[in-house]
Amino acid sequence: MSLVTTYARALLGTAAIAVAAPTFGQEAEDIDAGAATPGEAAALVAASGSTPAQAAELVAAAAPAQDPTLFTTAALDAARQPPAELVVTARRREERAQDVPIPVSVLSGDLLADTGAFNVNRLQNLVPSLQFYSTNPRNTAVNIRGLGQPYGLTNDGIEPGVGFYVDGVLYARPASTTLDFIDVERIEVLRGPQGTLFGKNTTAGAVVITTRKPSFDTGLDAELSVGDYNFTQAKASLTGAITDRIAGRLSFSSTRRDGNITNVVSQEEINDLNNLGLRGQLLFAPNDGTEVILAADFTRQRPRGYAQVLAGAVPTQRPANRQFWEIIEDLNYVPANADAATRTIRPFDRVVDTLTPWRSGNDVGGVSLNVDTQLGSGTFTSTTAWRFWDWDPSNDRDYLRLEVATLSQAPSTHDQWSQEFRWAGDLGPKLGAVVGVYAFSQKLKTNRVHTEEVGADYFRFIWNPNSGPNGSPDITLWGPGGSVVDNYYAGQRSEITSQLDTASVAVFGQLDWAITDRLHLLPGVRFNYDEKQVDFEQRVLNVPVLPPGSPTPPAPAYSNQTAVRDEDDTNFSGQLTLAYRANDAINYYATYAETFKTIGVNLGGGPAIEIPPEDVEHIEVGLKSNPLPGVIANLTAYNTEVRDYQTQVLVPNNPRPVIASAEKVRVRGVEFDGNAAIGDAFSVYGSVAYTDGEYVSFKNAPLPLELTGQAVPFVDASGGRLPGLSKWAASLGGEYRIPLTFLGTQGELFTAADLSWRDDFSSSATPSQFLNVDAYTLVNLRLGFRADNGWSTQLWVRNAFDEEYFELVQAAPGGQGAGHYGGQLGDPRTYGVTVRYGF
Repeated sequence: MSLVTTYARALLGTAAIAVAAPTFGQEAEDIDAGAATPGEAAALVAASGSTPAQAAELVAAAAPAQDPTLFTTAALDAARQPPAELVVTARRREERAQDVPIPVSVLSGDLLADTGAFNVNRLQNLVPSLQFYSTNPRNTAVNIRGLGQPYGLTNDGIEPGVGFYVDGVLYARPASTTLDFIDVERIEVLRGPQGTLFGKNTTAGAVVITTRKPSFDTGLDAELSVGDYNFTQAKASLTGAITDRIAGRLSFSSTRRDGNITNVVSQEEINDLNNLGLRGQLLFAPNDGTEVILAADFTRQRPRGYAQVLAGAVPTQRPANRQFWEIIEDLNYVPANADAATRTIRPFDRVVDTLTPWRSGNDVGGVSLNVDTQLGSGTFTSTTAWRFWDWDPSNDRDYLRLEVATLSQAPSTHDQWSQEFRWAGDLGPKLGAVVGVYAFSQKLKTNRVHTEEVGADYFRFIWNPNSGPNGSPDITLWGPGGSVVDNYYAGQRSEITSQLDTASVAVFGQLDWAITDRLHLLPGVRFNYDEKQVDFEQRVLNVPVLPPGSPTPPAPAYSNQTAVRDEDDTNFSGQLTLAYRANDAINYYATYAETFKTIGVNLGGGPAIEIPPEDVEHIEVGLKSNPLPGVIANLTAYNTEVRDYQTQVLVPNNPRPVIASAEKVRVRGVEFDGNAAIGDAFSVYGSVAYTDGEYVSFKNAPLPLELTGQAVPFVDASGGRLPGLSKWAASLGGEYRIPLTFLGTQGELFTAADLSWRDDFSSSATPSQFLNVDAYTLVNLRLGFRADNGWSTQLWVRNAFDEEYFELVQAAPGGQGAGHYGGQLGDPRTYGVTVRYGF
């Protein structure tokens, strides 16, 4: 038996050989002659996930005559294997990414750590087709190719269109996507509908996170980062055997950073980071064919975060005395980042003067039990999970020191339960299959009440002195110092109590028929049943009670509403993929899919109307190739059409937009991603996405900011571009390495750069002349040393050229309509140092 075979079995058993063999062009059973080369050892290290120190130890044990230094160096090289060489589970079974007929971006835990991508917001800088927008954890959208979540408005009655999975468990609420990653082995971003196998609302794709499992070999990984703004991030993971059949892993992550925006009223630095996460796992292996993992996690976030700065003010269609600058002049107010003389606003002064404290209390956690066991010619999997979410916010949504929208708080609690049974294996020599049953339920309710409130200055924003007797309220009667009521609207509030109960059951299956050794046909189908029960009540408080004989009062700022609904729906998803392996270097695939996103109910104010499911038709063709040794180049083109697209819509007899349906949208594009290893010293990766998204038919769109006040309260946005979607986006990165002995320790010196560029995009549900985010480029740099004995250190700079950019902009909500809008600022340049150690 050769060293390579001994080494593989010492690491993983025969599974490692099966995974690694294609890397150096041999069948698993043929790896039995001659000593292993460092390149072969590197492939096995990549397959096993062992550290360089473990590699050296195992090589020495397997073949004492070999020079372990060669294989330690090979292990270092293996740790830098391009992401596409990683094993993925995109089709609910382990496969090489290049063999999967799905467009999937794969990022290893090492790459995420090296680039500082510790959450989804930073992950999007590595995956151009991924978009992430958040004005707080509850108001978060994760989109792929511009589809997934309505842009700019969160509504608890609908569900996301991008599935977010951690170790096979669906995290149902978007707030989970704001958490720091904990002990990640890899992340797969599946682009395009995944309705057959993942099913639960994956019309746009899925983000699939796999964490590191417990190991029977003792191991410790620790990491500490410090930087400016008092940035401190600590991570640790300890694993090892508890008994000969039970192993454990305990993981920890903490991130803290001072704020980078100053509130001149409270004299606080806000938009800070304050995150703490824990994850524990127990692995039980009763025999060689069964693995049971019990996992529990908890993450707590307590930032004074997500404040938006006043970003601009534009003319609207309202009278001159109801424009922003005229209103604040009447109120003798100048915003902290504005110049009244020139009527300009400086958003990148990074200051606010809001009155209501900013708070984002976000607690997320749960427990799961996963069982994998050999059953016949395949593997049977059972995944049982319970998760919770507690949300405690405080926001100031007028962006001003004035008392306009004084409160906008939606504290919520959420519990979900899920169960999946799945079998994946071979039905015959030419037929593979994945079949399963999935059940899901959730209860989402207000944590006592959701509150909105208007203050003393609200009257001036809605008052028009030139509107006539039937226009806006008479200021002499109802305004500040009014003869009937002194400031009629001050303190009026809305309190909402609601509960949403959801139940979903699905049966799914997909076949993999090898028509020939090179041609595969993969049909799949999924049947889904969904039910939603809603109990909703909105109460108006603090409306003045008038004595008999008083004039007729104005309409209150809010209205009383109640709704009780019970909606259900059944849907079929289908997919057909044809995959052809032209040769060992090129795979082609073509996919046709029809899928859906489940029904919803509007819970964001206004009528609790049923929202029809989105129906999606998708066509995609692509190729995956290895044109040269060490080079991967993949290309895909697609067209996606969505009917009954869930977005903001103006409905009759309701003054504000609600979530309903646009008739049809279309997204089409082309994506390239690739990577290359150029010798031992240099590696590079890059991705480019061209994405053209538009409303094909959207006839009752809400008014864009600049048309507020026009006689017709809606516009036809057909032909307009979808919000949040750049037509072009790209990422590029590379690393250069040289061997180096530092303080008597062998290793390598490395320098690396990562670039992310996004074209401009619309930041309004209805295309606007003004609410757009300009194109921006982010450059991150790092320089460090990796030692052969398991430790490394690096200096890093993020946003090295201090690019000033918005993550999003949005109009001031509610009835303000004066033309001003807020912006979520991207982080300025930051720098620091990271030290890691692992064995």
